[in-house]
Amino acid sequence: MNKFILSDEIQAFIDDNILINVSKLALQKPKFPNVDWTLLLNQIESKQKAATKLPTWYSSKNIYYPSKLSVEQTSSEKTAKYKADLVSGTSLIDLTGGFGVDDFYFSKKIKHVTHCEIDLELSSIVQHNCQSMSISNIKYFAEDSQTVLKKLDQKFNWIYIDPSRRNDAKGKVFMLKDCLPNVPNLLDFYFEYSDNIMVKTAPILDITAALTELKNVKQIHIVAVDNEVKELLWILEKGYDSKIEIIACNILKENQEFFSFMFNEFSSTTAYHLPKKYLYEPNAAIMKSGGFNEIGHQFNLEKLHQNSHLFTSNTVIDFPGRVFEIETILTYDKVSLKNHLSNKKANVTTRNFPESVENIRKKWKINDGGKLYCFFTTDLNNTKIVLLCKKLK
Repeated sequence: MNKFILSDEIQAFIDDNILINVSKLALQKPKFPNVDWTLLLNQIESKQKAATKLPTWYSSKNIYYPSKLSVEQTSSEKTAKYKADLVSGTSLIDLTGGFGVDDFYFSKKIKHVTHCEIDLELSSIVQHNCQSMSISNIKYFAEDSQTVLKKLDQKFNWIYIDPSRRNDAKGKVFMLKDCLPNVPNLLDFYFEYSDNIMVKTAPILDITAALTELKNVKQIHIVAVDNEVKELLWILEKGYDSKIEIIACNILKENQEFFSFMFNEFSSTTAYHLPKKYLYEPNAAIMKSGGFNEIGHQFNLEKLHQNSHLFTSNTVIDFPGRVFEIETILTYDKVSLKNHLSNKKANVTTRNFPESVENIRKKWKINDGGKLYCFFTTDLNNTKIVLLCKKLK
C-alpha cells in the first residue's frame, strides 16, 4: 500500500475526478510526485466500479482500493448480505478472503471472523478498510489458508470458500477440481475444522456435475440480482447424506423472490396447454435451477411445451418472474409477422425457437423497445408461434 494515496489532497483529487473517464485522465501530466500515476488512476477506476456494486465502500472515507480486477471479482454487497443471513454461531473463517466484502457482512452476524488472503498487499488493504469502517472483530492472515487452519487448530462454526478458476482452466464448462483451492480434494481436511462449509461458485458451474464432486451437500442457493444469476452457494454439513434443497432467490430493488424444491424429487408430471390469458416467465435463478416441473406444480400452471419453460393460466397470480397478459397469438408466418410487427417497436424474447433475437429483428424489421412484448416460442403441438403481450410485472 502506498499511504500517500490516503492523504487529504489525493483523496480530494480522486473524488473530484470520479465521474471522468480514466482514459482521458491518463493523458494528463502526473500531478503528485509521491504516487505513481498509474496507481492513482487505478484508485479512480476501481472506485468507479464500486459505485453501484459496493455503495458502502464508495460512500466511506479513507478507502484504499485494490486492482480493478479484485473489485470486479468480489461479491456485491447485495449477495454478501444474503450469505451473511445463512450463517450463525460465533466463529467463521474465510479461506479465500479477497477484498473482504463477504467478511464485512459476516462480521455483523458472527462475533469472530478470520480473513485469509495469501496476497500480502490485498490483506493489508482489507485490514485498513475495515478499520476505516469501524469493523474490529476480524483477524487477518496473509498466508495460505491450509497453513492458517493448522496453525490455529480450532473448530469454527463455519468455513467459507470462494475458489478461483486456475488460469489454465479454459472453456465455458469447468469443474471444482479446476479451481484453487481444490475443494473436492480438501473436503475431509476442512471438515476437521468445521461441521459447516459454504462454497461460493460462479453461476456457470453445472449443478449436476458439481454434485458428482462434492459430498454432504445440504442446500444449493442460486442467487440472482435483478434477474441476473451472480453466484451459486453450496451449503455442506459434515455427515449429511439426505435430500438436497434447491433455493432460488432473485434479489430485486424492493423485495426478494424465493422458490425452493428438493433436487430430483418432482411431485408430479407437468401439465401442458396452449396459451391461455396470462403468460409466466420464471426468473433467471429458477431457470438455472431447472425446477420447471416443480414450479408448474406449486403454482398450478400449465406449460406451453416441454422445452419452452413458459407457463400459462386463465387467472393472474403472484409469480417469481415476469408476468404478461397475452393480447394476440400469431402463427409464425410472413403475413402475420408483416401485418403485426414489421417496422414497429417491441421487446423480443425467444424460448425454444430456432432463430435468434438478432435475426428475428433484422428479418422482420422490428425495432427495440416500447411497451409491446413478443415471445417467439413453440407450443405443445410443435407449432412455432408468436405471443404479443402486455407486461404486468
